[in-house]
Amino acid sequence: MKKITAVLLAALLLSGCNSPSVPNISPSETITENTQATGSSRFDMVTEIMLSDSGIRVNGGGETDAVFATGDIIYYEDRETYDSGNPYGEGTAEERHSAEEAAAHTVVNITQPGAYRVTGKLSKGQIRVDLGEDAEEDPNAVVELILADADITCTVAPAILFQNVYACDEDASEETATADVDTSSAGANLILEGKNTINGSHVAKIFKDKDGEKKLWKQDAAIYSYMSMNIDGPGILTLTADNEGLGSEMHLTINGGNISIEAQNDGINTNEDGVSVTTINGGSIGISAGLGAEGDCIDSNGYLVINDGHIIAFANPKSDGGLDSDLGTFIHGGSVVAMGSGMNSIAADSQQSTMILHFATPQSPRSEIILTRQDGTVVFSFEADNAYDRPYSTLILASAALEQGETYHVSVNGVPMGYTGNDAGRGPGGKMPGDARPEGIEPPKDFDPNRMEGRGPRPDDMPPETFDGQELPKMPEGSFGGRGTPASGEKRTDFYMNDKVNVFSGVIAAE
Repeated sequence: MKKITAVLLAALLLSGCNSPSVPNISPSETITENTQATGSSRFDMVTEIMLSDSGIRVNGGGETDAVFATGDIIYYEDRETYDSGNPYGEGTAEERHSAEEAAAHTVVNITQPGAYRVTGKLSKGQIRVDLGEDAEEDPNAVVELILADADITCTVAPAILFQNVYACDEDASEETATADVDTSSAGANLILEGKNTINGSHVAKIFKDKDGEKKLWKQDAAIYSYMSMNIDGPGILTLTADNEGLGSEMHLTINGGNISIEAQNDGINTNEDGVSVTTINGGSIGISAGLGAEGDCIDSNGYLVINDGHIIAFANPKSDGGLDSDLGTFIHGGSVVAMGSGMNSIAADSQQSTMILHFATPQSPRSEIILTRQDGTVVFSFEADNAYDRPYSTLILASAALEQGETYHVSVNGVPMGYTGNDAGRGPGGKMPGDARPEGIEPPKDFDPNRMEGRGPRPDDMPPETFDGQELPKMPEGSFGGRGTPASGEKRTDFYMNDKVNVFSGVIAAE
């Protein structure tokens, strides 16, 4: 965990009457006061599972009908086709594993509802929760998996897999999708106690052995659920992933915990297109994502909603973002520091004050960035450890310390910054109009500025000061930032928070 530890030991300061400091999220530190305690269990008893490479013990004894070990881990085989000649899957050479490597792994199966506390170490293995194919529709098919000083490593598949539990919100569709979901009844529940270390892999898409390339298996993350999943604290999770970190095929809700993620691809991903919602209600989360070819820190194929908690996120520097969603990202509370290079936007009706800086040139993570009020009071200070060497061009800051109607100054390594452009208004979900693109960012080749996603063509007679028929608010005379735009080529050093969400582009040295 060398890189992620270095990232999370960065010096951060957020000051203000109502804003706590962003914590240093390190596996070696004690649990912060900001994490939420585990809520009351719905179960009267907890089954104790002790892991070891020589076997498992259940409640101090041997295996039971509910908890037992097997050697049937699902993994991507080293083959091109089935014996029938049908194609096997879409995995790369690096994602293939030998039968011998797979056979070295132990699967600890949990097959009945209940609360299970897992302790000990499993050097090659997986915790698999499978309550049967009918569990998806059974509200009682619920498992609370309590990690209590557990250490699990799996090199061929997810280290923790929720395969069949109660789905909750199973009837959701693109037509009925909403950013406000309740996953409290979900069958997949991960509860953190003590200090836990998880190292996991993934399973690339495997086809069914028949004509037509229909999916049989695909498990993208080191901790993966086929149904909606909840994560609660107050413990520590240090997660290392060779693909994605936390993944769900439906919704994911994080209510607490001290979570550090180092992922080759996305740090957190929910992947049901147009439906999934990633919700963060609390906890301290540090993510170093995209250590491979690509990767966002938090990526939702539906909505992303942050209600509380503290997030520090670093994405792949090529074209990925700290916060990414298909339908809209909402920040209603907590504090967020997210870095990347993607054109990620925050919904205009977010409740937490947010500043987005698009730099004209990539910034070194070793650069010291300071945000001050006009009287010189420091609101934000950041300087990453030297071991983190990937640049970024987009910085998202959200905190109660930022105030709408206030003006701030930004400096990098002591040099005052200015900007040459800012947002010209945002539609619902944080979508940017086609003419509000920051300098130096080219649109996709198939992008039509006259047609917003899901909104139809823009009427030719719509006046420029409206968006989708709604009149945009006017800028105060003589002020800049928010929805005002400096004259062409002019640099402004007053970063004025006209709105809750403010975007400043072309950020560059003012001198």
